[in-house]
Amino acid sequence: MAATQKLACFRLPPLPTIKEIIKLYNLRAEKQLSQNFLLDMRLTDKIVRQAGNLKDAHVCEVGPGPGGLTRSILKAGAADVLVVEKDTRFIPGLQLLSEAAPGKMRIAHGDILTYRLERGFPAHIAQTWEDVPPNLHIIGNLPFSVSTPLIIKWLEQMSNRTGCFMFGRTRLTLTFQKEVAERLTASTGSRQRSRLSVMAQYLCTVKNCFTIPGCAFVPKPNAHAALAGLLCHGSHITPPPGALQGFNTSTCPCSDCYRKC
Repeated sequence: MAATQKLACFRLPPLPTIKEIIKLYNLRAEKQLSQNFLLDMRLTDKIVRQAGNLKDAHVCEVGPGPGGLTRSILKAGAADVLVVEKDTRFIPGLQLLSEAAPGKMRIAHGDILTYRLERGFPAHIAQTWEDVPPNLHIIGNLPFSVSTPLIIKWLEQMSNRTGCFMFGRTRLTLTFQKEVAERLTASTGSRQRSRLSVMAQYLCTVKNCFTIPGCAFVPKPNAHAALAGLLCHGSHITPPPGALQGFNTSTCPCSDCYRKC
């Protein structure tokens, strides 16, 4: 899923830096929302490169915040970027970015845990499950508090081929707390192996792309992060729709393991 192409498909006009946006709109990361900003555009460009070729792609960005990662997605040439942001404080800064990229960016105020992504993109981009993945990507710097319930929701949708997976094998490129990313990729016998490992690897090829040190975020979190890429298996090894039903409790019935995920 990784790619090495340069992000030179679209040039944004001169804009305030992300630090200036934060100061201009008096933005502060809310601890209760697990908000941590990425300000280094070299790092956000690196994250976007891992998503692959975004030229003319449809992209949903989860929790754009002040818009640093959004700028890298636009620069990569995405034709249609839907950002889903729960915190209204970030909307004015995102509107400024949208005006700098006319016709390329849409802003949705909502909670990604309940947002209906299948309504956000045109039906014609869909591919059959047996075909190549659709030209649709989900990318995001996920708040640590949201990442586990969100990925479990998406794994369930993969199994049922609902939500954003109605379009086919939609690709995911997401930041997680490092411990969660390690669980996603943990092999059999590993101490990190968990219910989440089994669920994810049953449905997807999962790649731990690279570690993001805590000092890369503002404010600095108490743990490092990691970028992971997930792509659903092709039809020759994909379970039939609905196969994950009951999988959560059957693989790990005890409450302690459920909290561990």
